[in-house]
Amino acid sequence: MRIGIPREIKDGEHRVALTPTAVRQLTNVVVEPGAGAGVGFTDAQYLAAGATLGGAWDCELVVKVKELQEPEYRKPRRGQTIFAFQHFAPEPSLLAAALETGATFIAFETVGQGSGLPILSPMSAIAGRLAVQVGAWCLQKQNGGSGVLLPGLDGVAPGKVAILGAGNVGANALAVAYGMGASVTVFAKSVQRFPPLRAKYPAARFIAGFDPEAVKSADLVIGGVLTPGQMSPKLISRATLAGMRQGSALVDVGIDQGGIAETSRPTSHSDPIYVAEGVVHYCVPNMPAACARTASLALERAVLPYVRMLARNQMDAELRTGVQVSAGKVVHAQLARDTGR
Repeated sequence: MRIGIPREIKDGEHRVALTPTAVRQLTNVVVEPGAGAGVGFTDAQYLAAGATLGGAWDCELVVKVKELQEPEYRKPRRGQTIFAFQHFAPEPSLLAAALETGATFIAFETVGQGSGLPILSPMSAIAGRLAVQVGAWCLQKQNGGSGVLLPGLDGVAPGKVAILGAGNVGANALAVAYGMGASVTVFAKSVQRFPPLRAKYPAARFIAGFDPEAVKSADLVIGGVLTPGQMSPKLISRATLAGMRQGSALVDVGIDQGGIAETSRPTSHSDPIYVAEGVVHYCVPNMPAACARTASLALERAVLPYVRMLARNQMDAELRTGVQVSAGKVVHAQLARDTGR
C-alpha cells in the first residue's frame, strides 16, 4: 500500500504527520514537495529516508494532520483511506464533501475512544499549555485586554484563571498557570481527577460542576471540556461573558468541536482574536501548530503504530473507534447523533 503525506494548507498549519524518521520505518511513502518544510524537514531528508516526491493524494492511504480544506474536498476517492484529524460535526459542508467522495475517513481524535485517546492526547497537552501563554497575551492592552499580568507582582494580586475541565487540556493548563503564580480555579463535571491535581497544586481551587458567577470574576477563562467525538457543550452564555470585566479573555480550546461559549467562532493563526461582549476571544482550532516542530514529533510517535497497521490492511479495536465515515455513510454513532446523519 502506498502512503501519501500531503502538504498542509490550513491557515497557520505547519505540522507534518510523519517526519523522515518515521518514513525510514515504512515502505512506499510518497511525500508532496514541501510537506515538512514548515518544521525544518527538507525534501532531501525525505528522499534520503526512502520516500519519493510526488502526488500524495494518489496513494491508497493518505496521512495528514488537519481536516480537508475546501480546495481538498474533491481529492479523496472511493477505496482510499484518509487518516487525520477530521472534526466533521461543526462543519456540515466538510462532512457532506467527505461523504460524497466515498472514501474512508479515520479520525485521530476518536482513535482509542473508550480506552484513552493516544493520538489526541499529546495535542491536547500542547494546547493546554499554550492556552495560558496565549491567554496572557490576550490580556495585554494592545490586544484589547484588561492589562492584567497573570503572575501579579510583589504587593499586587495575581490574575484569576478559571479552567473548565480537568482532563488533559485542563491539567496541562493548570500546570502552566499555577507555575507562573496565577490564582487558579478548576471546574469539572467529575471530581475523579481532583485528588492527584489537588496534591500537586495545593493552592488551586477545585469545584465540582460549573458556576457561571465564579467565571464572571476570572481574568482568563480556558475551555478544556471534551467529550470525545461529540460537539462541545455550551457552558458559557453570552450573559455570563457580558458579566465579566471588560478586557477579560477566553481561550476556547474546544473550538474544533464547536466551542464552549455561545459567542465562540473559529479564528485562525493569522487572525486569532476578536472581542465579543467586551471579552477577548482566542478560538484557533489548530492551536498546537503554533509549536509545530514539537507537535509534529509528538504526533508522529502516536500515529506511526497505526500507520504501520493500516499499511498491512489491518485494523484493531482502537482504530475502529476512529472510523467516522466510510463508503458515503456516517459510521460513528456519536457523529451520527450530532449531525442527524
